[in-house]
Amino acid sequence: MKKYIFLALFVVFGENMMAQSKLRSQIDVLADKGEAQVIAWRRDFHQFPELSNREFKTAEKIANHLRKLGLEVQTGIANTGVVGILKGDKAGPVVALRADIDALPLVERVPVAFASKEKAVYNGQEVGVMHACGHDSHTAMLLGAAEVLVSLKKDLKGTVKFIFQPCEEGAPEGEEGGAKLMIEQGVLKNPNAEVIFGLHINSGIEVGQIKYKPQGIMAAADRFQIKVNGKGTHGSTPWTGIDPIVAAAQIINGIQTIVSRQVALTDDPAVVTVGAINGGVRNNIIPEEVSMIGTIRTFNEAMQQKIHEKLVLTAQKIAESMGASAEVKITRQYPVTYNHEQLTADMLPTLQAAAGKENVSLTKAWTGAEDFSFYQKQIPGLFFFLGGMAKGTDSNLAAPHHTPDFKLDESGFKLGVKTLCYLTVDYMERKAK
Repeated sequence: MKKYIFLALFVVFGENMMAQSKLRSQIDVLADKGEAQVIAWRRDFHQFPELSNREFKTAEKIANHLRKLGLEVQTGIANTGVVGILKGDKAGPVVALRADIDALPLVERVPVAFASKEKAVYNGQEVGVMHACGHDSHTAMLLGAAEVLVSLKKDLKGTVKFIFQPCEEGAPEGEEGGAKLMIEQGVLKNPNAEVIFGLHINSGIEVGQIKYKPQGIMAAADRFQIKVNGKGTHGSTPWTGIDPIVAAAQIINGIQTIVSRQVALTDDPAVVTVGAINGGVRNNIIPEEVSMIGTIRTFNEAMQQKIHEKLVLTAQKIAESMGASAEVKITRQYPVTYNHEQLTADMLPTLQAAAGKENVSLTKAWTGAEDFSFYQKQIPGLFFFLGGMAKGTDSNLAAPHHTPDFKLDESGFKLGVKTLCYLTVDYMERKAK
């Protein structure tokens, strides 16, 4: 009896492997065929970028194309989010694929024909607008994956949710948005997604490469604001007042010792950075107050909590030592981008099949943050990095993300499309087994 059971299982396993191989071959052909279109989409999104929660034209283009593919389309989720739903002809799990669609307030310096010339208002200031983090390529690649998977509808063993998410870079002052709001508005429900996959292209990783990491791959991000209150006076007689600028300078120096001297760096990396400081209007007036804002990056909740406590203590005590006072406000923004361990292990062969085993490697944790992490708090998720740097380039010379000179090698997009599709069909095949 055992012999027949084993034989039956062997036959089923063999059939599933053949089906998987067939689908991968079809994906390869379709991804090749659609590469030029993906690049064209990316260039269009790049030339006409929109800031967070303002992605109106971007969302309209996405929705229109998804409708042309015959998908069920939902719009207006978390302000400008778009979701396309593809129901395969065979029963199976619901797999979610996510791309972010917003741009940044930067003036582009890259000399390409499709460079952005767009302007917008950001927090009351006129700014340039640029896709300086690759979200335009994420959007184009997910549209490409939708085209491929629609062509495989009769063989799909489940449903695919294509999530085009706005506001990953953070909502403007006084607004809500991004993954957290999409989840609150039901993006993972009806039908209920079982798993979610996402990627981030990287300008410092060579084209053709994929980097992954189980557990924490990107940091939790918190925003802090410190307001130092002093006593204003004439700049020529500082002893008649309390100088909040000097106190703020001492606080900035003091909080650098939190990471360097007060937490166990061998356990996990951490970062405390002051990103802006504002105070005073004239060279000879000591102001009454100074404000500063910054970011905290951590990889576990215990260290996160300790740094929060130390930041408050350090700022307040240094201010008090100088006769001033400090008000500290810390806002938790994004959790750790945490790759589900079993899902990562299960899908590693898929990443290797898409890129070639020699092109897939472990990465160290990155102190950047991603609101993809909110999805991973709800369902198992896998987030990985895709190479976007031209082959032969020195990664030390590649322009970083969030800078005016950020650029990508478009030849890397096809692998992104293939990998998203491979992950989808392979996960469905695994569940079918």
